[in-house]
Amino acid sequence: MDVKEIMSRNAQRLKALYPGKDPTERYERLADAFRAHFGREPELFVSAPGRTEVIGNHTDHNRGRVLAASVDLDTVAALAPRNDSVVTMYSEGYDQPFAVDLSDLAVREDEKETTFSLIRGVAARLKELGYRIGGFDASVTSAVFKGSGLSSSAALEVMLVASFDALYNGWTIDPKRNAVISQYAENVYFGKPSGLMDQMASAVGGLVTIDFGPADPAVEALSCDFGAKGYAVCVVSAGGEHGNLTADYAAIPAEMKAVAQAMGVNTLSEITSRQLMDAVPSLKNRVSDRAILRAFHFVDETERVTEAVEAIRRDDIPAFFRAVVASGESSWMLLQNLYVASSSNQEMPLALELSRRMLEGRGAWRIHGGGFAGTILAFVPFDLLDEYSARMNAVFGERATTALAIRPEGVVCIR
Repeated sequence: MDVKEIMSRNAQRLKALYPGKDPTERYERLADAFRAHFGREPELFVSAPGRTEVIGNHTDHNRGRVLAASVDLDTVAALAPRNDSVVTMYSEGYDQPFAVDLSDLAVREDEKETTFSLIRGVAARLKELGYRIGGFDASVTSAVFKGSGLSSSAALEVMLVASFDALYNGWTIDPKRNAVISQYAENVYFGKPSGLMDQMASAVGGLVTIDFGPADPAVEALSCDFGAKGYAVCVVSAGGEHGNLTADYAAIPAEMKAVAQAMGVNTLSEITSRQLMDAVPSLKNRVSDRAILRAFHFVDETERVTEAVEAIRRDDIPAFFRAVVASGESSWMLLQNLYVASSSNQEMPLALELSRRMLEGRGAWRIHGGGFAGTILAFVPFDLLDEYSARMNAVFGERATTALAIRPEGVVCIR
């Protein structure tokens, strides 16, 4: 495989996927790793981006609305098919490969919350839906750092679906179907009850608003170049690894659905803010107070997404920023996913308060991703970016602040 030739052939596309960067060296290192592990040439690359959640914190699992975007940090695999049913995947940073024999596609309890489960789960769902599967070799590298809130797990899942698709199905699985398959693997095989936003944003790409109310989620592309308007989109890694917090994440959709069921519906998307307010006396002591507060977050947040989308459409950046800040405050006060109860450290609230003191009236800030640990999101004017980064890095560590670009495409095959 001549990587430089592939880069040249795909130059315009790669320029859009990696603005201001030349990915050639990274792809060459990945191809070299593949050769070292497998003694042969890879046949293609698959790239799946991380995602940034702009507004819609923890609403997708109750059929709410979100505003999200794919970013220019991605998970990339160098691939080649095998003649048997084994997937062997070497991932940068791990000494041993993840090897899964696809002749056994049953859910395995001992694989829960591991990469093995995601490989097996993706393959199982593809086969159930009538798609072809088969073994392959892969070397993988990821710029979507774990615990970043950019959803490294969704990028991996979307990449896996696309790998089977590119090698065995002629690239026939549309992005929305890819996202649904990815979510299934995470929910059923990995054991994490996530919504669909992360996978949808990674698979579809660009700045999108998604309404999960319909059985087939409605996805609408939006156009807003924050860079052209003078703002950097940043994430700040405030600290804390959130890989061991599955129970905390799982409690959020469980509590929201408990409120919905107490009100006689399946999900909170079926009730209004007024109905919830009127129901509080009957809900008290039937569900926890925290569950009620989380339900208020849901009904407000879904309305807030609509407000933010309308602000973008009319190019009203101040109104958009107000919605972003209000979203973060709702997550802090109502959703209550900014810190872990068992820890005396409160890195994320500290990061948000520092951001408020620097950006109030000029930008926006809010929790990013699932919460409890990880990152915050900030829209920072370019003339404040150096100062903002320096101050945040001084507190949370060198390179804690990362400026992102919104990637125009979701998962792609490059050959």
